Amino acid sequence: MRDKPTRRASATDRAVGQTDWERIAALGDAEVAEGVAEDPDAAPLDIDWSSAEAMMPPRKVPVSIRLDTDVLDFFKHEGSGYQSRINAVLRSYMAARIARGSGD
Repeated sequence: MRDKPTRRASATDRAVGQTDWERIAALGDAEVAEGVAEDPDAAPLDIDWSSAEAMMPPRKVPVSIRLDTDVLDFFKHEGSGYQSRINAVLRSYMAARIARGSGD
């Protein structure tokens, strides 16, 4: 058992933050742009999304496959999503073979 009881928090229990929202609201566009330019973590987003298309991922089919233990352990060691990573590796292999013209 725990030494301390579990405490339930509600929306009214929220701690008051230290952000000066009045100062933030008063910033002009030029000041915001300057702040972004000075922020080393702010990466420029020069992506043109005008020709982007929504793509549905291909339907997955359940299969049974036999893998070497060390191969499976390698992918599982990376954490959850190991089956998706195996699929991505196989998809990359397939794309390379097709690009070489040997996708038969």
